[in-house]
Amino acid sequence: MKLEVYNQSGEKLSEKVTLEDTVFGITPNKDCVYFAVKSEMAALRQGTSSSKTRGEVSGTGKKPYRQKGTGRSRSGSLRSPSRVHGGAAFGPKPRKYQVKVNKKVRRLARKSVLSQKLADSSLRVIDNLALESSKTKTFLTILNNLKLDNQKVTILTADVSDNLWLSSRNVKNIAVLRAESASTYDLLDCQTLLIDKAGIEALNKQLAN
Repeated sequence: MKLEVYNQSGEKLSEKVTLEDTVFGITPNKDCVYFAVKSEMAALRQGTSSSKTRGEVSGTGKKPYRQKGTGRSRSGSLRSPSRVHGGAAFGPKPRKYQVKVNKKVRRLARKSVLSQKLADSSLRVIDNLALESSKTKTFLTILNNLKLDNQKVTILTADVSDNLWLSSRNVKNIAVLRAESASTYDLLDCQTLLIDKAGIEALNKQLAN
């Protein structure tokens, strides 16, 4: 499969880049995409919320008043969850939210998103993303030339240079990632995928097997 290549000026070049059919031309598997995204989003949760039980809050263990004869309901502890400053009955405790997903499922999910982006004409290839300076203005000029200045764009490259990272980090709705480390959610959470030729080669090599 061949796809047109653009330069930083937004001009279409005569050469084309080769896309592996087993990576960019498969029938998307929505179930695998769902499981992969669910796992990735769960992994972002810290799981550090914690509340004290009745055995952990400060306070005496003495019975507050005698069992009978006071006219009040019986009570055995000042640390009861029903009392102010008492412990929590079913409060949160530190836990892991990890959801295990098999490696083959994660790989198929990434290929499914790439194939769907290509089918939707939401995947663009640029010859290179080498920048001579770290000025944001230079980076915005490239986006404007490619008519991507008003879109949410995920940029994939084989190696993120310092100039590319510094020039793009303050631009809204722009994510710059290494092609090999981009997750299913990273690929999915954008309107357009912009990949350089080196990034395409990296994805072909990583996901073709």
